[in-house]
Amino acid sequence: MDILKARESIDKIDDELVKLFEERMKMSAEIAQYKRENNLPVYDEKREQEIIEKISSEVDGEFTDYTKILYKTIFKVSRLYQKKLNGED
Repeated sequence: MDILKARESIDKIDDELVKLFEERMKMSAEIAQYKRENNLPVYDEKREQEIIEKISSEVDGEFTDYTKILYKTIFKVSRLYQKKLNGED
């Protein structure tokens, strides 16, 4: 294995991930607005659990726990952003 090639591949993946993350956060802002307008709480435990279960079932078993950690972190960041947008921070 050539570490430079491996790092180059990871850099390309990171470029894609950051674009998708930014897109996800923009959608999170739209959801925050909807929740504010409809007097809904930012945190929806049931929804988050459903997503974690779905996503976890779609990855190789070796990565299940890491996928759960990743998505719990993404949800936490999204909630923080939504709370900020809704003046709850």
